[in-house]
Amino acid sequence: MLIKNVRILGGEPVDIAVVNGLIAEIRPAGSAGTRHDGDDTAEAGLPEVVEGRGAIALPGLVDLHTHLREPGREDAETVQTGTQSAARGGYTAVHAMANTMPVADTAGVVEQVWRLGQEFGHCDVQPVGAVTVGLEGKQLAELGAMADSAARVRVFSDDGRCVDDAVLMRRALEYVKAFDGVVAQHAQEPKLTKDAQMNEGVISGRLGLSGWPAVAEEAIIARDCLLAAHVGSRLHVCHVSTAGSVEIIRWAKSKGWNVTAEVTPHHLLLTDELVEESPNGSYNPIYKVNPPLRTRADVEALRSALADGTIDVVATDHAPHPVEDKETEWGPAAAMGMVGLETALSVVQEAMVDTGLLDWAGVAERMSAAPARIGRLPGHGRPLEVGAPANIVLYDPTARAEVDPSSFASKSRNTPYEGMTLPGRVLATFLRGRPTVLEGKLA
Repeated sequence: MLIKNVRILGGEPVDIAVVNGLIAEIRPAGSAGTRHDGDDTAEAGLPEVVEGRGAIALPGLVDLHTHLREPGREDAETVQTGTQSAARGGYTAVHAMANTMPVADTAGVVEQVWRLGQEFGHCDVQPVGAVTVGLEGKQLAELGAMADSAARVRVFSDDGRCVDDAVLMRRALEYVKAFDGVVAQHAQEPKLTKDAQMNEGVISGRLGLSGWPAVAEEAIIARDCLLAAHVGSRLHVCHVSTAGSVEIIRWAKSKGWNVTAEVTPHHLLLTDELVEESPNGSYNPIYKVNPPLRTRADVEALRSALADGTIDVVATDHAPHPVEDKETEWGPAAAMGMVGLETALSVVQEAMVDTGLLDWAGVAERMSAAPARIGRLPGHGRPLEVGAPANIVLYDPTARAEVDPSSFASKSRNTPYEGMTLPGRVLATFLRGRPTVLEGKLA
């Protein structure tokens, strides 16, 4: 394959030759290339040509935090539809969270999810193992067996619930050291968030909704940073949402502790003001998410932390739900979560690139290289250079379009961006040289 006239990380136009799933050559756009063994056409001897038309080429994106719902909630998403959605968003690998039914707390379940990913092939699926049996926070799951399974699990999380028992969290951190694993914590002190519905503040008081205080997140992060330092293990903090959390993580990193963190696209763009007043009306559960949307000051702190590297990764927390779980009253009946795979790159452009906080090299680091490094996926996150796997996304940052959830590949439509105009468009995605998306459509 020859990918013509693209700009790697926004640089000068080049052509990229791909042979046997690897980048074989990168040369100035339009120049004569090297003939490769097995070439059989006049165009650089390569059997297929993709016109890049000046698009930006990035390493295939890697998501550390995706809910694929299978097994158990195939009404919301499946591995097939979720990975199609990922490919449409420019992803070549996703980490599938463990809160399925049954929970991914055994070697058998994580292997099932991994094999489904292998079968459908729209992107690589790396299962995340549960920290505790049934996500119940009482007994460690089969961490070693999952690590030794065909899925080679290296990330463990009870996401959706917090491992709030300090002794159990310490044991998990100690255990995963044996195979270079990482515990990804959902930081939410359960007693401080009982019946909580949205960010605790002026707006929650005015709306009469139970508040979700920032300290409920910050207290767990502080505790777990200290535990990780104490045992010398790797800690990853899921979906950071407050300015206070940023300062705690910054402090932990200044100590040299092995702590990483992620932020979601929606926490980089949206605020709790939308619960009160938005184009979709007030009390709209489309904005109900865990952790909740926070204040404008929190959003600014998160953007700055992502820009300066305090926060390592943008992770989608893609959380699909069937329509009946969202189109209901705000209260306990409405599910928490938003889909995000197909809009993530556009939201990051809007919040970080178009504001001058990140360049495209910074986007590649935070959406490809860093998540692959944290998740221990050596075949992903590599720079686009000769000899590297041809995991590539072509992206047009000049496009602008209104978000239409009916066009999503995901089974679910619970996006907070419906009707919003966002920048950018994924033109093509390649997984080891094989196109999974071309001209914005599944290949």
